[in-house]
Amino acid sequence: MPHVVQTEALIAEGILTADQGAIIARRSRQVMVSLVINAVLCLGIMAAAIGFVFWLANAMAVAIVGALFLAAGAFVLLKTDALYSMFGNAAALIGAGMLTFGGMFDLVDKLGERAGGIALICLGGIALVATVLLYLRSAPQTRFLTGSLTLLAAFLHLGGLLIWGLEVELSGLIVPLIHGYVTLLMIGLGMLINVRLITALAIVPFAQMLETGTFYWSAMYAFYSPEPTLSILQMGAAMAVCIALASVLSDRLRHHTHMFGIMAFITANLCFLVGSLFGDTIGLTLWGPGRSSWRFDGNYEDYQTARTAFDATAIIISKHVFTVVWAIGLIIAAVWASHTNRRGIFNAAMTFGAIHAYTQVFESMYDEPAAYVLGGLAAIPIAWGLWRLNIRFEARTNTP
Repeated sequence: MPHVVQTEALIAEGILTADQGAIIARRSRQVMVSLVINAVLCLGIMAAAIGFVFWLANAMAVAIVGALFLAAGAFVLLKTDALYSMFGNAAALIGAGMLTFGGMFDLVDKLGERAGGIALICLGGIALVATVLLYLRSAPQTRFLTGSLTLLAAFLHLGGLLIWGLEVELSGLIVPLIHGYVTLLMIGLGMLINVRLITALAIVPFAQMLETGTFYWSAMYAFYSPEPTLSILQMGAAMAVCIALASVLSDRLRHHTHMFGIMAFITANLCFLVGSLFGDTIGLTLWGPGRSSWRFDGNYEDYQTARTAFDATAIIISKHVFTVVWAIGLIIAAVWASHTNRRGIFNAAMTFGAIHAYTQVFESMYDEPAAYVLGGLAAIPIAWGLWRLNIRFEARTNTP
């Protein structure tokens, strides 16, 4: 992660010259502006492509308009200079997106969800291999276009996998294996085309391997983790792998491992939040009777009997254990991140520290003033200890 510096203070102290400070500030601004421009461009392309497909609502019309957009984009890219390349890329990608989305919907409509899904898996896989080879052989100035085509092919492939999986109602071990495959594919594509957003989004199928995820219902966004303990261990293993790989990867690839590690850290903290509120019966929804009606075929009385029998032999972790371990883990993470300059982990640790404190105030300690006294007094020696450790660390690292 790039270091964050206060250029004005460094100039005032004579560490940087005014020209050096101006260069740092200008480059930081260029990075931020380019991120905004690319985000606006990509969102506009996706919205236009999908909007045209549903607006025209006719396979032939979508194919004709998509081909026209694609031809217009190719003409602009081939016949004009770099000033208008953004318009050429946008037009070509809108056309390609229309052909991709329109073809996907039409294929599923004609063949059905099962056969159509299999066809999309195969066609998308072939297109993905072809576009990856095209991207590797393309010139730097066409990487945006070829990289975007690679993502469209991946969307076609994964979309077919989703449609087929829902139709055949997959269950059992095959489900987490498919989620693992999607995770590795997304991480690989993110690293290949150097788009960290794709790498970050890979946390979604990775978390779904143990059914951790989110849902939306009637103006309410919710996070759920049916197996918080196992999900925390899963995210911890992912963070350990990312840290281990950081020492052997190039700077370009290391940025992706940092991004995925941060997303795993955030997800682990959300699982800790669930555990601190409800506790956890390990394995209840994996090899136990489950806690939801759609995971149990019997009536409620049968479920209660099966649940009681499972609880008698299961490992049950109290919500208080999650509460204490989470607090200790956040302190360790914040100290480690501050000493190793991992600003993303540090900011996430501080944010979840506030969420943890806020949650416990209303869940456990709202009517226990002694808890505030003990917590406040304990924080003082902890802060002093961290201060002394930091002095030792700086003395050791500043030694010639």
